[in-house]
Amino acid sequence: MKKIGLLVKETSENRIKNTFKESKGLIIVKYSGVASPDMSGLRKTLKAGGSDLFVVKNSIARRAMKELGLDELIKSIESPCGLIFFRDEPVGISKILCDFHKEHEKLVLEGGFLEAKVLTSKDIETMSKLPSKDVLRAQVVCALNGPIVKVVVVLNQTLKKFVYCLDQIKQKKTS
Repeated sequence: MKKIGLLVKETSENRIKNTFKESKGLIIVKYSGVASPDMSGLRKTLKAGGSDLFVVKNSIARRAMKELGLDELIKSIESPCGLIFFRDEPVGISKILCDFHKEHEKLVLEGGFLEAKVLTSKDIETMSKLPSKDVLRAQVVCALNGPIVKVVVVLNQTLKKFVYCLDQIKQKKTS
């Protein structure tokens, strides 16, 4: 029979590995000095945004990262760290984290991992400045729709001029 401490460690490690496999990526944050109610608020906001914040012992996180093949991220796991796994678009999560970081300077964005690429804190900040997927889609639709609208306007003006010309001819003949 295994000891309870070992079972907790194995369960936490398996949870990290399973959650990582189900997610699109992860972001590592250091939260030392951030008040507990603020962290709870961040956790709720992240949950609503489609991500999970895990706080585990660093040794467990390092072991899980090593088994997942994320050796580049192991050096980022020092002091109290949180692992944020996101399932949806990473832009929204990075915006939430950067906004929280503006209010709580003690939260440090360490880095992360997204689709086979290691992210730095600058990458996360840059990603937070990007528009969301819905906004990008709207911009593409507008860009594709613009030339079509211009063609319709030009054809409509040509048709109006033709009708105006016929009307002028009709008026000359009747007078």
